[in-house]
Amino acid sequence: MTTPVPENAAAARDAVMRLLTSQFCGLVSEGLAADVVVADALLVTSELVTNAVRHGGGLTGFAAELTDEGLRLVVADASPDLPVASDSEGSGVGRVGGYGWVLVSRLAKQVSVSVHPGGKSVVALISLT
Repeated sequence: MTTPVPENAAAARDAVMRLLTSQFCGLVSEGLAADVVVADALLVTSELVTNAVRHGGGLTGFAAELTDEGLRLVVADASPDLPVASDSEGSGVGRVGGYGWVLVSRLAKQVSVSVHPGGKSVVALISLT
């Protein structure tokens, strides 16, 4: 399902929540385990969109769809630079940020990045089971 490019991470999360509610409503009403799955999906959505805005020159595309394997997110931005996980050096008290790509990599079942003219696309598959 291609959706209009959201204005921000909150709008992207809302789009994903609407998708999960309308097409996979059993998941959002099955209790604590489902709450964790939904929270993971919304966190990955938020991190990918925030990374595109902060580090990728702006969000240029967004799609969310349910597949047999889970929730597939595609987030495109204007930078050809690949995402990088922050290293542990320099971390410590007072450090803000630098954990988004690590979170995405841990929470998504699969993540891929493809560079194309005008930027890149990140595809993340989040298991819904």
